[in-house]
Amino acid sequence: MTLPLFPLDTVLFPGCLLDLQIFEARYLDMISRCMKQGGGFGVVCILEGEQVGKAPPVVASVGCEALIRDFVQQENGLLGIRVEGVRRFRLEQTEVQKDQLMVGDVHWLPELADSALSERDDDLLALLQALGEHPMVAALDMPRAVDGCQSLANQLGYLLPFMEEDKLDLLAIDSPQLRLEAIQNLLDRIQGELFA
Repeated sequence: MTLPLFPLDTVLFPGCLLDLQIFEARYLDMISRCMKQGGGFGVVCILEGEQVGKAPPVVASVGCEALIRDFVQQENGLLGIRVEGVRRFRLEQTEVQKDQLMVGDVHWLPELADSALSERDDDLLALLQALGEHPMVAALDMPRAVDGCQSLANQLGYLLPFMEEDKLDLLAIDSPQLRLEAIQNLLDRIQGELFA
């Protein structure tokens, strides 16, 4: 499967929402094609390079397919879109087209069976609800309804201020339960560093 890629300084997770301003011709064309065809594009985290201008030389090998859920012409004249993360993928190889649009061959990553939340997840659920009180998070219409470990892990992985490398490690984990455990371990590590 070949996907057009949108390299960003962020890591998108399935079920999470991201607002983007589109102004470069390559991405306006890409968005137009996606909307006509009803398809998505891949959001990949930039490891080296910039978001604007030439295609970045190094992007993460794991990303998330994004589907356009809404769009608006903004007051500044730019196109604003809201996308939702859908499926995780591993990037097999990339190619930069003449217009500097990056495309990639992707392999969809398996989603292991979800499981219901238990009492041990109450603290993480409360943390997600507390994050939802932040104006920037609320403006994204997040957090969204949590129906199991998967949606809780994805939303926490997306919204918590972890380093990009840590978020990429979380995105690469196939098991929702293991992803939640990894988030708890990261939180424990940060807390340990704060009080060391």
